[in-house]
Amino acid sequence: MRHYLAPMEGITGCVFRNVYHSCFPPMDKYFTPFLSPNQNGKLSPREYRDVEPEHNKNMYVVPQILTNSAEDFIRTAKLLQDMGYGEVNLNLGCPSGTVVSKGRGAGFLAFPRQVDQCLYEIFSCVDMKISVKTRLGKEQPEEFEELLDIYNRYPMEELIIHPRVSKDMYRNTPRMNVFAWAFEHSANPVCYNGDIFRTEDEDRLEGQFPRLEAVMLGRGIIAYPGLLEKYDEKLSAERLKEFHHRLYQANRQVYLAEAGQKVVLFKMKEVWCYLAAAFEDSGKAAKKIKKAQTLGDYEAAVSAMFSGCRLIPGGGYLGTS
Repeated sequence: MRHYLAPMEGITGCVFRNVYHSCFPPMDKYFTPFLSPNQNGKLSPREYRDVEPEHNKNMYVVPQILTNSAEDFIRTAKLLQDMGYGEVNLNLGCPSGTVVSKGRGAGFLAFPRQVDQCLYEIFSCVDMKISVKTRLGKEQPEEFEELLDIYNRYPMEELIIHPRVSKDMYRNTPRMNVFAWAFEHSANPVCYNGDIFRTEDEDRLEGQFPRLEAVMLGRGIIAYPGLLEKYDEKLSAERLKEFHHRLYQANRQVYLAEAGQKVVLFKMKEVWCYLAAAFEDSGKAAKKIKKAQTLGDYEAAVSAMFSGCRLIPGGGYLGTS
């Protein structure tokens, strides 16, 4: 099974990718948080830094582009190609309200004709590997029948399917019956994405879909970074503490002098939104981390988490009900 790191805004940028890659079994692909090109087709300084090859050495990185404009996608893809990238990804899956309201991400799925035209122009003009990350639709899973018919017209590197609709956000459970239908009827290779939180979740998926070759991990790998080690070596508190230390120091090095401690704290608190679930009875310690206003307060709160809360074997994150 191939494993991909999901694009998670505010978390899985180049700092996280590099630290994770140095501490745990490497991912086969690392997808960047989405790039949102402006009207001039340019990336922001933050986005450019995230995809700069110098910051992504020895990893297979796939930049993800968020747009409903073929012209913007093509311009950005060619920029990335000039930087040395061979694959790009189109985001048709983000369910964020601010994204969907602009008809982008999963919001674009409500306009299948425009999706078709956009893909036609992209595949006609871009000489790169192109993958698509999608949800089943905006409102109802039945929308995916028409969408898959559109996707099947284009030679994608792969189709990454998160089997929820946009309005589900991350609530409820993935609609596995629709994924099963899509897996059988897709003309393109399929990657599964959604609610892989523990080793047994992937085992169950492999049992149900023995021909499935790739899975994308997001919240589950942030909540339990040792997930890919499966039965070989259970993650110890000492190894997780070392991973955290490297991640914290890397964020300090990149952001402290440039943007101040608030940005460092924001980056680390985003990780702890998931990572806290790896510890038993972590509510009070997690609240202290969340309330930390200085790096000193943060360091003390994290120390209390590691010294006072036991790491749950296999992790404890169960997603959003």
